[in-house]
Amino acid sequence: MQKMPVVMTIAGSDSGGGAGIAADLKTFSMLGVHGTCAITSVTSQNTRGVLTSYDLPPEVVSDQISAVCEDLNPLWAKTGMLPSSDIIREVADCVRRYNFGLVIDPVMSAEAGGSLMRQEALSTLIDELVPLCDVITPNVHEAEVISGISIANMNDAKKAARVIGKKGVNYVIITGGHLKGSDLIYDSASNDYTMIPGKLVKGGTHGSGCTYSAAIAACLSRNYSLEEASFFSKNFVEQAIINSSSVGRGVAPVNQSGGILDSASRYHVFRNVKKAVHLVTGHRSFFRLIPEVGTNLAMAIPDAKSTEDVAAVSGRIVRLENTQVTVGDIDFGKSSHVARIVLAAMDFDPDIRAALNIKYSKEIIQICRDMDLSISTFDRQQEPKNVSTMDWGVSEAIISFNGSVPDIIYDEGGVGKEAMIRILGKNSINVARIASNIADQI
Repeated sequence: MQKMPVVMTIAGSDSGGGAGIAADLKTFSMLGVHGTCAITSVTSQNTRGVLTSYDLPPEVVSDQISAVCEDLNPLWAKTGMLPSSDIIREVADCVRRYNFGLVIDPVMSAEAGGSLMRQEALSTLIDELVPLCDVITPNVHEAEVISGISIANMNDAKKAARVIGKKGVNYVIITGGHLKGSDLIYDSASNDYTMIPGKLVKGGTHGSGCTYSAAIAACLSRNYSLEEASFFSKNFVEQAIINSSSVGRGVAPVNQSGGILDSASRYHVFRNVKKAVHLVTGHRSFFRLIPEVGTNLAMAIPDAKSTEDVAAVSGRIVRLENTQVTVGDIDFGKSSHVARIVLAAMDFDPDIRAALNIKYSKEIIQICRDMDLSISTFDRQQEPKNVSTMDWGVSEAIISFNGSVPDIIYDEGGVGKEAMIRILGKNSINVARIASNIADQI
């Protein structure tokens, strides 16, 4: 059995679950390493800030580190909240004794507010622990405090990084939440700088610094180079911010599982659409339902926000004599028409995430009624100028159906616009089966 890398976090607890060891252990889990911890302080904390904190006795911190190191032998550790000089000295002694790689997140205050380090502890951190670490990951404010240099731009950041590097650390990474999203890596041995470009993404940031440094440590334990670890960790944190959700009344915590859950959702949606396409193209008489413009079938991931979150056939399902063929592959962002139907429906009912278009006829509408499918319609002649037909039309049909999403939405066309029926449902296999049942009765 292959041994999983072991990584340790030496940090404070966050009773709100957003930062500190909570964020670190979530990150370790998501990145496939075994997370261990040594708690330095117990904070009474939520999304609005730190209310109180209780620092553990320094020897208790040391005992936790020793317990982990003497059995699990972590190759890397990261520090977060180190509130006192005595605790910092104990941690430094453990680093020397057990010789693990160290990433320092020089936490001074909580994202939502509240001090996490005593004033006198900062000089102890700089003098006794920084020279023992491999990587330090200050944000702009922390880099200013440690270096004594005010940072207004990237040139200032380079000066500050060089000053911090002279304190004995191998690599300085100044994180870019205050530098237009870009990070700066300084290699003190070679005196080289590397820019990690990024963007300021919208979302909750509580725990973002903890998550970043934990991801760096996890990557280094898996033998990433420092530059590789930095690129990966930056993207990981951006995804965690984008996928954050408001769970309290203050700063929303990052969601470390967001990117992985998004990928899993896209995989399941892709598989669902693939099976649904196979279902209709393998049906003996589905070709009778294909309109002149062709048929498409689409399904969205949960919480879809744009057509990039909707999977569909990149071309169309078209009629070829008395059968049907698929033109193109299945991918995300490849449909505008049917994808917009799905997105419009999701505005009213997030569980309705799939749609399929078929040709319109009075006979087909009557078959739908006989199948007890709910039906609504809209009139293209009433369409306002400068609006998307699908956004407006689908919304109109749902509103006229008392705000509920019907199984069928149709229109009778207009000048240069083919009449069309749309089948809506919770997933693409569901709507494909409805379409197949309709085809059986023509």
